[in-house]
Amino acid sequence: MSAVTAGYDTCPVYAPVFGYMGAASCMILANFGSAWGTWKAGTGVCKMGVNYPSGVIKNIVPIVMAGVLGIYGLIVAVIITQAISTPSGDGTTTYSLYSSYAHLAAGLCCGCSCLAAGGTIGMIGDVGVQCFGLKASGGKRAWSTGEGANPSEAGEGAGTMDVAVTQEASNKLYVGLLIMLIFAEALALYGLIVALILSQSQYTCKN
Repeated sequence: MSAVTAGYDTCPVYAPVFGYMGAASCMILANFGSAWGTWKAGTGVCKMGVNYPSGVIKNIVPIVMAGVLGIYGLIVAVIITQAISTPSGDGTTTYSLYSSYAHLAAGLCCGCSCLAAGGTIGMIGDVGVQCFGLKASGGKRAWSTGEGANPSEAGEGAGTMDVAVTQEASNKLYVGLLIMLIFAEALALYGLIVALILSQSQYTCKN
C-alpha cells in the first residue's frame, strides 16, 4: 500500500492521471494556439499577396512566431511525462498527488498561455499584413497594374506613385507590427517560464 498521512493517501494509483492530463492539455492547447495563429496570419498574408506580392516573404513573420508556440508546449509536455514514475508490480506508485497537481498546473499554465498568444498573433498578423500591403502598394492592386511580384517589371499601364513615400510609411507600420507581435509572443514565454518552475515541484513517496 502507498503511504497514508493523517488518513490521506499521498501516492494513490490514480495520481499519474493528473500528470498525464497536464502533459496532454499542454500539448493540445499549445498546438491549438499555434494552428489558430498560423491560420489567421496565413490567410492575411495570402490576401495581402494579391495587392503586394513582393511583400509576402517579408510578412511571413507572424506565421513563424505562431509556429513557435507548439514548441513551447512540446518542451513542457516532455518534461512532465519524463517526471511521471511508472508503478511497481504490486500496483503501488511513488508518484504523489502533490507532483501530479503541480504538473497539471504547469500544463494548463503553458497551454492556456500559448492559446491566448496564438489568437493574439493571428488577429494582429491578419490585419497587420493586409494593412502593410495596402500601404506599400499605395492602395493599388498588383494584378490590375501589371506590376506582379517585381514592381520594376510593371507594364505601360502600371500606376505611377511616389515609391519612396509609400515605402517609408509602410516600414513605419511594419515596425509597429513587429513590436505588437513580440509582446504577443511574450505571453506564451511567460507561461513557459512559470510552467518550467511548476514542473520542478515534486514529492516522491518512499517505497
